[in-house]
Amino acid sequence: MHVLIIGSGGREHALAWKIRQSPLVTKLSCAPGNAGIGEIAELVPIPATDLDALQRFAVAQKVDLTVVGPEQPLTQGIVDRFEARGLKIFGPGRKAAQLEGSKAFAKQFMQKHGIPTAEFRSFELSQRYDAERYINEIPVPIVIKADGLAAGKGVSVCESKEDALDVLDLMMGRKAFGEAGLKVVIEEFLDGEEASVFAITDGTGFVTLSSAQDHKRIFDNDLGKNTGGMGAYAPAPVMTPELLDIVNRTIIRPTIDGLRKDGYPYRGCLYVGLMITETGPKVIEYNCRFGDPETEVILPLLKTDLVELLLASVEGGIGSLKADLHPLSAVCVVIASGGYPDTYETGKQIVGLDAVKLADEQVMVFHAGTTREKNAVVSSGGRVLGVTAIGPETDLEATIDRAYRAVEKITFDGAYYRSDIGKKGVERLRQLRKEEQP
Repeated sequence: MHVLIIGSGGREHALAWKIRQSPLVTKLSCAPGNAGIGEIAELVPIPATDLDALQRFAVAQKVDLTVVGPEQPLTQGIVDRFEARGLKIFGPGRKAAQLEGSKAFAKQFMQKHGIPTAEFRSFELSQRYDAERYINEIPVPIVIKADGLAAGKGVSVCESKEDALDVLDLMMGRKAFGEAGLKVVIEEFLDGEEASVFAITDGTGFVTLSSAQDHKRIFDNDLGKNTGGMGAYAPAPVMTPELLDIVNRTIIRPTIDGLRKDGYPYRGCLYVGLMITETGPKVIEYNCRFGDPETEVILPLLKTDLVELLLASVEGGIGSLKADLHPLSAVCVVIASGGYPDTYETGKQIVGLDAVKLADEQVMVFHAGTTREKNAVVSSGGRVLGVTAIGPETDLEATIDRAYRAVEKITFDGAYYRSDIGKKGVERLRQLRKEEQP
């Protein structure tokens, strides 16, 4: 098979790394890719949002399967266009992708189908004063979300009414997120621990992959601004087998069935971001694709051929398959450009990549924002690298240590990373072990 991956980040590098291992794949292309992906796939200089050029390439090169990484092409309807030309493509159609493309759509969908989530109201730009009045009526903390796509940065947890009104002004008044923030969702704050669950579905059946926990804030101890994600680990100990069964029954199954009943059958990867509250798991958000950086910890744990699962999602019959997982843990530490998620510099030469490769075969470096200039790899984005280590499932601390030892070998001017990735998982494991003791 000739497989085409669309995208250029760490998620796409992890997908390329896993897809390349499949005996079904003879040729792998990536548009537009990055320096790391270029070592294992042919790079195609087409932006992920140029749907016409991507379709022409897929037809001309007889691509057998296209795998969409980022959300923008999905919400723009790339799947509908490819399928109209008889091309196999992994991902949901434009209408189903509204689960991520519109926070208001997702919340109304959950309300309609009885899927547990936070209490909310949504407001258009013309209802700004109603939104301000609502903020003054509800208790803090308050969560405000830009309705549209904002690269993982459109969610604010506001500790005071003043903060909430400032965020509302940022979105609706100063238009910090452009069109995405002209409609907002204001919802109650959910207290608990976050986790993510990924399901691959053909619109009827589904298989779940490992759970994971992302670290969205820029600084240690979950302080500072929201980013696209500063690291992740898997599996998430908070997501026990009993809890996963509840998530499957009360969230994933009703989501897939609800979309099909509403006339938007969902095929692809359904990402469910959860808050584990005292009253059970509740949905914080849906993503209509593999998460980033969670993909960089989930795929190393997958024993089953990923391409078989992707094909079963596209062609049907995934309900008869199983996703076998390695009994391991995985930790990914993101190395970002200084200043991210605000202004940052690019073009910084990265040193130490070969040293990591030689030092430990249990470590993978997934490129997120890199390009190649002459013989050097240089930074080209806010999140630059995702350093993933694998280790025993029972010893998350050792896996964390392995990841940070590798991180210390890599440097570029202004490099920044969090030092506490996986810490919550270690604390949760200790707590579980205490509870198990007689």
